[in-house]
Amino acid sequence: MTKRSTVPTIVLINGPNMNMLGIREPERYGSVTLSQLENHLIHVAHELGLHLETFQSNSEAAIIEKIHDAYFGRKAGILINAAAYTHTSVAIGDALKAVNLPCVEIHMTNTEEREIYRHVSFVREAADAVFQGEGVQSYEKGLQYLANYLEASGAAIPRGYAS
Repeated sequence: MTKRSTVPTIVLINGPNMNMLGIREPERYGSVTLSQLENHLIHVAHELGLHLETFQSNSEAAIIEKIHDAYFGRKAGILINAAAYTHTSVAIGDALKAVNLPCVEIHMTNTEEREIYRHVSFVREAADAVFQGEGVQSYEKGLQYLANYLEASGAAIPRGYAS
């Protein structure tokens, strides 16, 4: 009997107002919509040998539940843009620490070059890496980081798996 390899699943969590991409401040965030971003990242993840599960919510509680679900659902890691909750939600930071999954914090803009209140990140304490300020590429770099991290930890990652 041939053992079938399991494709690691990464959970992409986007926080409040990310559903407004393409509409909200296009000079800052660009013209890509959330749906376009998610579809692109699903393809990138596939090429890296990962399955990407996408989620967006404007609700702090729903984001925390999704983080918990990632643990109980045995997901391989979390890619998170908690958006404004990055700077205000101790609860999201605590949830990420509680599940202790590989985690990458990402932002389309460079939060350290924006308003002073955006310089604080409660997500960062739980993150293995941070990519920011490069738009869609921040997400791509986060996925690549997780693929490398999982491969280095011995996870079987089938490149370009058949879906």
